[in-house]
Amino acid sequence: MTRSRRGVLLRLARRNVVRQWRRSLLTGMAMMLGVVALVMARTIGDGAHEDWIDSGVRMGTGHVTLQHPQFRFSRKLDHRLPAAARARIAAALEAPEVASLVAQVTPRLEMMGLANSPTAAVPVNIIGVESEGEARFSQLGVEQRRVGGRYLEPGDRLHAYVGERLAQRLDLGLGSRLVLTAQDASGEIAGQLVRVVGIYRTGVPEVDEAVVHIPLATAQEWLGVEDDVTTVAVLLTSAWGVPRALRRLRARIGEEGDGIAVLGWRQAMPELDAAIKLDDFWGYVFNVVLFVIVALAIVNTILMSVLYRTREFGVLRALGLTKRETATVVFTEGMILTAVAGMVGVVLGFAVTWLLWHDGLDYSGALEGELTFSGVVLDTVVVPVFRRVQVVMSLGSIVIVGLLASLYPAYRATRIDVAEAMKFEA
Repeated sequence: MTRSRRGVLLRLARRNVVRQWRRSLLTGMAMMLGVVALVMARTIGDGAHEDWIDSGVRMGTGHVTLQHPQFRFSRKLDHRLPAAARARIAAALEAPEVASLVAQVTPRLEMMGLANSPTAAVPVNIIGVESEGEARFSQLGVEQRRVGGRYLEPGDRLHAYVGERLAQRLDLGLGSRLVLTAQDASGEIAGQLVRVVGIYRTGVPEVDEAVVHIPLATAQEWLGVEDDVTTVAVLLTSAWGVPRALRRLRARIGEEGDGIAVLGWRQAMPELDAAIKLDDFWGYVFNVVLFVIVALAIVNTILMSVLYRTREFGVLRALGLTKRETATVVFTEGMILTAVAGMVGVVLGFAVTWLLWHDGLDYSGALEGELTFSGVVLDTVVVPVFRRVQVVMSLGSIVIVGLLASLYPAYRATRIDVAEAMKFEA
């Protein structure tokens, strides 16, 4: 097919789209509405995921976790990070290509133990933290989570920050004393007397009843680990930077055999990962249903166009168009509509989403109390996330739908019999 002939076919397709403007408008509107719905669903969905992940990693060990390779399985002090490993980690995190992705770093010394009061004993996860860094990192340190007292501060020594449910079970109040018991570095059972300086509530029972924060220096001295820690938790500027951060950190730190494991939040928090994947699955199901509806609208409109234009195609065939060229005209019409409607739909989708929810979509009015899922407290205000990849995905998706939906009408156009077509009334 020569270039001039291709130009003629393109002009025929463009002329038919313009001439049948009502049909083209209806098809284009169906496609635009589909793209608008897709863009709105993706921006709100990405915003919800970003918030979900951010809340989860702030309750857990960050976007990136650096530990001894065996610690997440054993939870023993035998598998901790010594001073040399911490120095390597610090150097890697200060490298320019990594530092640009990092928002906050906090070391922790974690161990399982018992919290004892005169009335009861409860198994807890005891975490030694650096108060300033942890206050900026963890959700537990924010003022909205406090029901009394304050968070740990520099200079604190024999202080503890406990959950509301734990305080209720042990009959504790501000200023109350409790004894924390755990196995120290030598394998002996050791106790540490602390005083409650603050009480928090997250709405997650597993956290409010089982997590106790104490000063890192106190935990290190009590357990006899000098300056060692079990975890270095890293919070990134965005969850989307996790793959890059992992690659760059692993390139600088080395493999797990070197005594340091570099874990993403999906590895460190498999429950959160499973919940995100399940939510993604239903999001994809919604998108597929939406695509099918849009595709059916396109097929119906273009196919009806073919059936009503039988005589026109018969004349074109009689004037010399081949079956392939007739199909090309019909297919090109569909792709022109798809391209125009897709671009307008993407722009309109982003504009509508921004105008309606640029300050966030607040659904707190439909809830009573905290919204929790998979051990994570979710924010009731979802801020849409606008990313360039969404534009590419939305346009690519609608182009694929338009392409597939235009194939069958184009095929039907090739099945028209010229002699029979000429009998149709114009």
